[in-house]
Amino acid sequence: MKSLLILPALAAMSLAVFAADAPAPRQVSLQDCVEMALKKNLELRIERYNPDFALFNLAAVRAGYQPALNLSGQRSHNESGSRILSGGFAIPGSTTESDSFNGGIGGLTPWGMTYNLSANANEQYGNSFVLDLSSNLVANPFDNSQSSVAFEVSQPLLKNFWMDSTRLSIAVAKNRVKYSELSLKGRIMDIVTRVELAYYDLEFASESVKVQQKALELAERLLAENKKRVEVGALAPLDEKQSEAEVAARQADVIASQRNLDVLENNLKQLLNDDFAGWSSQRLEASDRTGVERELFDLQDSWTKGLANRPELLQATLDLEREGLQLKYDRNQLYPQLDVFATVGYNGSAREFSGAFSDLETRDRPFYAFGGRITIPLGNGVARNRYKSTKAGREQSVLAVKKIEQDIMIQIDNSIKLAQSNYERIAATKKAREYAEAALDAEQRKLENGKSTSFFVLSLQRDLTAAQSSEISALVQYKRSLAQLAQAEGNTLVRRKIDLTVK
Repeated sequence: MKSLLILPALAAMSLAVFAADAPAPRQVSLQDCVEMALKKNLELRIERYNPDFALFNLAAVRAGYQPALNLSGQRSHNESGSRILSGGFAIPGSTTESDSFNGGIGGLTPWGMTYNLSANANEQYGNSFVLDLSSNLVANPFDNSQSSVAFEVSQPLLKNFWMDSTRLSIAVAKNRVKYSELSLKGRIMDIVTRVELAYYDLEFASESVKVQQKALELAERLLAENKKRVEVGALAPLDEKQSEAEVAARQADVIASQRNLDVLENNLKQLLNDDFAGWSSQRLEASDRTGVERELFDLQDSWTKGLANRPELLQATLDLEREGLQLKYDRNQLYPQLDVFATVGYNGSAREFSGAFSDLETRDRPFYAFGGRITIPLGNGVARNRYKSTKAGREQSVLAVKKIEQDIMIQIDNSIKLAQSNYERIAATKKAREYAEAALDAEQRKLENGKSTSFFVLSLQRDLTAAQSSEISALVQYKRSLAQLAQAEGNTLVRRKIDLTVK
């Protein structure tokens, strides 16, 4: 008997010490938790970088239309050896110096045309020796400059006309920007839903601790009353021992429920902030009431929301769109390469660089060229099979989108039925709790009148504790099912009044 008394006494002392040392709990509402998670949740902070990465990639592929400037310069020196003519006559070698400069700017246009504006200048000077009419060796110094400016264009008419690699890359990059934004939206919806569920779990765990503490109080009160009855000989000692055992069991339940509350509290803290160490000693307490209001469900309306809002479905549609872009590109690659081109420009020449450039200003030495070229791949097996593969992959993706749609509809249907069932459980568990309270009250009166035993009272106390827990569970599970239904509909942000703007 002494050993049975020691256990609840020690446990009660430990709880009292813990309660004395613990800081006052911080009252938080569900809205507070959602706002903290949106600001501090590490998963969201990581995910927020992905739209930026997608925008950087889009800017990088758009840079394919930026022109490129090319500049080059060169100086060269060349000496040739002497030449021996017939009769043993020798002509000394020549020396040539040359300076050349080239520049150009060119690039690609959004309609696939390549262009290049180029200019060059070249000057050669040096000494050479020639024979005059009298067969005398005469020095022949030379110095001349040439320059030109030209503009060249080339436009594909078949292959790479509807879609080239640069346009494909830009279109796909735009597609991926939208995809990354949907990924962020989906992650926010997931985190908000997890916060909501964790908040309800904390709420249930907190109420469960109160229920177990109330059960412990009932057991302790019965033990005290049974002790008095044993002392006056109105009750057998066995009933007192049963009461002591029940107190010890209820004390263990309190400790277990408190431990579960601690774990669920940490789960919520993990979602709310990025500094768990700073929050480890802070207790959280749900301030929202457990009461709920019945919601009316419309399956067709929920299906419409889910098919219009679910991020994973919209992402699958974007994947289908991306494959359509690839299919358009691969189809264009089946055609021969047919290009038209044109070149127009002016030449200039003089002894010096300055004169050569001045000569260009007169524009009296034009040149031009235009024409076409065609390249026909024989067999074209690579392009044909790549097109077939992309086409088959797109057909597969169409079926994948349809499957996602079907999965969403089934998930919404199940969520609505679960919510309806959970709401009906609220009324049933409330009645069960009321019946358990009435039964326990009646059995306690019978015990007071000597017409019952502690065994039956303790059994009804356990029934009441279970009924109270079931009632709280039904309330919380109904709210959980509403949160899960909103997520299934893709309506979480609207339900929580969160305005998502991706910048």
